[in-house]
Amino acid sequence: MKAVFLDRGTFLEGLALPKPQGIDEYQTFDETPQDDQLIIERCQGAQIIFTNKVKISAEVIAALPDLKLIQLTATGMNNVDADACKKQGIELYNVAGYAVKSVPEHTFMLMLAALRSGVHYHNKVIDGSWEASGNFSLMDVPLIDLEDTTLGIIGVGTIGKRVTEIAKAFGMTVLWAEHQGQAPRNDEYTDFDTVLETSDVISLHCPLTEKTAHLINADTLAKMSKKPLVVNVARGGIVDSKAMVEALEQGQVLGYATDVFEQEPTTQEDPLWQLGQKNHPRLIFSPHNAWASKAAQQKLWDILTKQVSEFITTHKHSVSS
Repeated sequence: MKAVFLDRGTFLEGLALPKPQGIDEYQTFDETPQDDQLIIERCQGAQIIFTNKVKISAEVIAALPDLKLIQLTATGMNNVDADACKKQGIELYNVAGYAVKSVPEHTFMLMLAALRSGVHYHNKVIDGSWEASGNFSLMDVPLIDLEDTTLGIIGVGTIGKRVTEIAKAFGMTVLWAEHQGQAPRNDEYTDFDTVLETSDVISLHCPLTEKTAHLINADTLAKMSKKPLVVNVARGGIVDSKAMVEALEQGQVLGYATDVFEQEPTTQEDPLWQLGQKNHPRLIFSPHNAWASKAAQQKLWDILTKQVSEFITTHKHSVSS
């Protein structure tokens, strides 16, 4: 029984990723270009494909008659044509629950770095600006505390709830945003627009769907009357990059701290990348690695190997046939 891992290089080098039980032939590639013909060639004869960010199209699926399972090494499933899988009788699995510590901690890393201008002050130390000032302390950009501020959370799943716990430990007031345009479902939730209007920090943890695409846009940014910091560890497409840049330049928001971009990896054409070249003191980027602490990656693989082995055991006859 054969499995192919198309992009092993999306995991830490040196991290132990043993093959799941039941796999006899196992081939890994550090990366696979987004080329359907090449993907088909590499996966010929495989019953299982592992992929993180390599997209698997309907054409690829149709050209692989031995395929029984596509196992994503991530939570998001939009890189695989799910309808084609269903039509061909191919199982499609993802992995969930592995980053419930990593993503919330990364959220606060971004939040604190932006509110306390961490990158800005780091650069002031190493470029000689602090020495040139002659002062024992340099404070050209205000440092902002988390305590006694209001955090609005958009997307209250497992990660959003863990962010809530950490925020309360910092002494923040937390508001859970109801879906846009809907009345709060209970007392734990607050009207969406009210969250926008009253939050000092807004943290995004919702999935990217048709309803959340460009949820943060010129109109919703205009409702943020307290000029908050916006943190995005969800998906880049939830934020309209052009509108965010305009809001930053016009002072409608304090800053933007993001782990995700509309196109990944981001390019020099991205207006956020362009603004980043101007050293905005509260613009903080990370390269879509909030999920990827060493412990989280190991947990992801542990979950994956368990469910793949269970799939092989359960479908032993059909997988081997």
